[in-house]
Amino acid sequence: MNGEPTKQSARRGRPLALALSITALYFVVEVLGGIFTNSLALLSDAGHMLSDIAALALSLFAFELSKRPATAKKTYGYHRVEILASLFNGLILWLVVGVIFHEGYQRFLNPPEVQSLGMLVIATVGLAVNVAAGIILSRSRHDNLNVHGAFLHVVGDALGSIGAIVAGLVMLGTGWTLADPVVSFFIGALILYTSWGLIKEAADILMQSVPRGISLNDVQTTLEGVSGVLKVHDLHVWVVTSGVFTLSAHAVVNGGRDFHQVLSEMEQILAERFAIEHTTIQLETKSREDEEFSAF
Repeated sequence: MNGEPTKQSARRGRPLALALSITALYFVVEVLGGIFTNSLALLSDAGHMLSDIAALALSLFAFELSKRPATAKKTYGYHRVEILASLFNGLILWLVVGVIFHEGYQRFLNPPEVQSLGMLVIATVGLAVNVAAGIILSRSRHDNLNVHGAFLHVVGDALGSIGAIVAGLVMLGTGWTLADPVVSFFIGALILYTSWGLIKEAADILMQSVPRGISLNDVQTTLEGVSGVLKVHDLHVWVVTSGVFTLSAHAVVNGGRDFHQVLSEMEQILAERFAIEHTTIQLETKSREDEEFSAF
């Protein structure tokens, strides 16, 4: 593995840069609109949008840094910067939720006047912006944790804008000003929901957990099904960064086949069935005299 630039990183970077530009521009509009209309729902949605900006900016930074080559001390390069960025972004989201909940509670105690019509117009435009950003990111969301996280943020923003629209309509129709903080609590809960999955996945990668969609038992059974392999032990599978799976294992062989052929077949089946292309497999032979294993 190396840290050289890849075309795939460049392809992911372009939609992130475009989505960042669109989101940052409308964030300014939404903050000013929230202040002007005195709408906590708009300001809450703007807070969520700010976290999106942070997510997109961190993702772009991580992509650029991950292009740096591996060194004698950082043998995997800087690929895991994107995972750290995802975790940091998720924690920022939780801080935003705390602020939203605190302000929402204060507004329940002392509901302010809200300019519902202006809030409704701004929220509608915000929904259109979020839909556009979501479309831009949708094609790359399955390839990278950062892009997936940014996409979830944008979807959350879109739902938040829908909530602000609903609150504006309720206040226009009934004059019930508590609809504004109620929607804010909904947006905060939504942020918690979307950020939990992001934080959990980032933590799993940092803890070198088995990747999602891969069963360690299935991997072991598959490897032991290779002709000449008696047993596989000390098996470990983990994620270096999004889409980059790594495996290390010891395999006991019977010596009936050429070791290079056995190893080649194991590596091929790992790549084809589990998309694991970075492997370290140590072959061992079983001694006939004392039934002990000697490293090959």
